[in-house]
Amino acid sequence: MTSVISSISGWFWNEDLWLPPRVTWDSFKHPQTVNTTTLYPEQFAQFTDLWYPVPMAFIVIGLRWMVERWIFKPVGIRMGLKDHKRPFPVQNTILEKTFRRSKTLSLEDLKKISNDSGLSSLQVERWFRQRRQAELPTTLQKFCETGWRWMFYTSILVYGFICLWDKSWFWNIRHCWYHYPFHQVEQDVWWYYMLELSFYWSLSISQFFDVKRKDFWEMFIHHNATIALLMFSWTTHFTRMGTLILIVHDCADHLLELAKMFRYASFQKTCDAIFVVFSIVWVVTRCGVYPSWILYSTLVDAKRFIEFFNAYYILNGLLVSLQFLHIFWTYFLFKAIYKALAKGSVDDQRSDSEPSDDENENESKKDI
Repeated sequence: MTSVISSISGWFWNEDLWLPPRVTWDSFKHPQTVNTTTLYPEQFAQFTDLWYPVPMAFIVIGLRWMVERWIFKPVGIRMGLKDHKRPFPVQNTILEKTFRRSKTLSLEDLKKISNDSGLSSLQVERWFRQRRQAELPTTLQKFCETGWRWMFYTSILVYGFICLWDKSWFWNIRHCWYHYPFHQVEQDVWWYYMLELSFYWSLSISQFFDVKRKDFWEMFIHHNATIALLMFSWTTHFTRMGTLILIVHDCADHLLELAKMFRYASFQKTCDAIFVVFSIVWVVTRCGVYPSWILYSTLVDAKRFIEFFNAYYILNGLLVSLQFLHIFWTYFLFKAIYKALAKGSVDDQRSDSEPSDDENENESKKDI
């Protein structure tokens, strides 16, 4: 069994896949001289460091709970959002057991449950509708969740600029390829990677307990693809390029979350104005800066400074795929803008799958 595991490990960590020609894993276990500067093993990206974001993710989840509870909940209440929980229907063992099995009823199930419980079909439907509504998050809860993401995206964007402002590759992207792969990972860059990874790990975990959205699985794949790309760039020592990709993608995210917060608080005009700014920043960064700066460098500049190897082709495949996703999401962005112009207000294409509070109030009136 040990020999099988060792064989699989040797195949997976094949140096011909992960590293440039004439570079081995042992190369990072010994000091390397770059431009008369000696770099020591602990100054390189270490694969074992990628374990840190996993426990850090639970710290992030705890921090999120405190921020939502002690910061954004009071803010939301002051902005007029109601702090109330929807009432549960009268306890009924038969209906509750059926509800836990399926939250929707077929006509056949409705008739059977009506006979078993002694209630009319209308009463059963009303019970199921009220039971579903009781589990839905309120607008205040959605406001708090969005507020947390806005705070993180804003904070990490500011930290990213502070971290990269004095880095040579931020001003001249070709420094991503000079002396590759022997690049020192400074302490602030280390934290930049670890914080981003821990946040996306926390999203992957907490997504199963958050407000359920129509694109649940799409976002789950997005979060885990982001984690995989960050881990891949760290392992293959493309950390400089990785930081640039992070900063480009962080530029627009906080604006979208801010627009949602104002939408939940019913400040529609402010939401629309921020959404316009978000749209501009999105198109400029994702469809302008990313392909002309990042992709151009990985596809054109790199060949002047490094020898191609398997991981390089994998990286480019991932980055090109990411650009296709940008184009796909930009299509939905323009679709949202078109709908906004048609009806006079912005509506998020990734809107919550549950009804709004107003819709719930209408349903309650129907029950009465």
